[in-house]
Amino acid sequence: MRLRHVGSVGSALLAFALFAPSALADSTPAGTTAGGATAPTGTGATGPTGASGSTGAATPTIPTGGTGTTGASTQALTPALSPAPVTDTLSPIVLGKDESVNYVYRGPVYVETSTGAVEPYVPHTMVASVSGGTIAGVLTSSVPHLLVPGTRAEIIHGLAAAPEDAPAAVKHLIWTANQIIGRPYVFGGGHKTFVSSGYDCSGTVSYALHGGHMLKTPLDSSQFMGWGRAGQGQWLTVLTNPGHAYLDVAGLRLDTSAADDPTNQQGPRWRPLRPGNAGYTVRHPAGF
Repeated sequence: MRLRHVGSVGSALLAFALFAPSALADSTPAGTTAGGATAPTGTGATGPTGASGSTGAATPTIPTGGTGTTGASTQALTPALSPAPVTDTLSPIVLGKDESVNYVYRGPVYVETSTGAVEPYVPHTMVASVSGGTIAGVLTSSVPHLLVPGTRAEIIHGLAAAPEDAPAAVKHLIWTANQIIGRPYVFGGGHKTFVSSGYDCSGTVSYALHGGHMLKTPLDSSQFMGWGRAGQGQWLTVLTNPGHAYLDVAGLRLDTSAADDPTNQQGPRWRPLRPGNAGYTVRHPAGF
């Protein structure tokens, strides 16, 4: 979101008139992180007073230094502003009646380069091939930042392509999750540290959310039941119970379970949405 500051010009004061300056309250909205957390703000500085008694520009200054930071890794629990309306149009939890678990995307695919440029994606430019969702010998830096038009993510050779219209935090969450696709399922994997040779269900969800700067430390499936806000998110939703957790994001499911997945492969993978999610608590990060 781009902030636009509007300055108001004070009226000219009559010569020799006395004027008592008043403190200018800082009206800049509190900064937010990618997950909607509020960064502390300070008090805006008053405009300088000229010799004639007129005040400076009324635009409040943005506090700097020790007055507060917007820390990108701040855990998203409390939004600074009202979160975006929660709808089912961008990230439906249940597979649509016209959708198939065997659907294969055949539309245009792009890649964001290290310079931020967006170019058509050419699969053979990858350092190593991706087969069935398993990355064989690919370094973290070599996993491409895939993009597709619109608001729905798509599975491309096992990896997820982020929708171009998604917020930056959602794109980075998806690209971060791509780094562990194909890793083996390891009970407790991803909990002691985000870096692990394998991941369990909640470790996988934690890794992805950390990539979107929405989670500072890994959580287990029971802890996710009280995380964030209740209900479905606009872009992403955590579905969790005491025994399992998975993530729906922009129309795809990140899960270690092969339930309702024709590939029948275990471990962290991108999968189609499930036709039903009975027995799960639904949570989402504020603002998403």
